[in-house]
Parts: sequence; structure tokens; C-alpha cells
Amino acid sequence: MTTTEMPAVNECTVTGCSYNHDGCHAFAITVGGSNGAADCGTFVPLARKGGLDKVVAQVGACSRVDCKFNANLECTASGVRVGPGQGAHDANCLTYTTN
Repeated sequence: MTTTEMPAVNECTVTGCSYNHDGCHAFAITVGGSNGAADCGTFVPLARKGGLDKVVAQVGACSRVDCKFNANLECTASGVRVGPGQGAHDANCLTYTTN
């Protein structure tokens, strides 16, 4: 899989993430987590904004093997949405769907 084939982060509504300023500015995100949540492992809760100059975020890896879009730890969704989670989960992949 090349970077042009990686699913895009189509939307991120997590306002407390350093990579999110008018879209996700990370080059790639990692989806992981446990206890029924698919956490964005790239979430960084700092006041300083960072990342690339333009919005190009993609899903670099997914360790949620119970997701129907996971094939060999790669995301096969056409794109993902990231949003606030509940409890200790600050940022979740909202596209996550169990098998």
C-alpha cells in the first residue's frame, strides 16, 4: 500500500488536539485503543498547534483488528472521521465498526 492509497482523515472535530486546526495537519494517524473504543493514537493535547502546513492526514496504521475496515492492520475505509470520545478517550475514530 502506498501513501496515495491510504484512507484520508476526512474530518476531525477534536478541538483539544494540537494537530487539529481547521482539519487534521498530521501526516498520518494511528488508530488503536481498547474497551470498545477506537482511539486516535496521534492525539496530542497541547495548546501549541503543530503538524504540516496543509491538511493531508491519512490513516497510517490501525491496530483495531475487530474493525470491519481492518485488513492486515491497514485501514480499508474510503476515509475516516475522528471526533471526541467519552471518558478517558479523548479522540476516537468514528468510522470504526466492529465485524
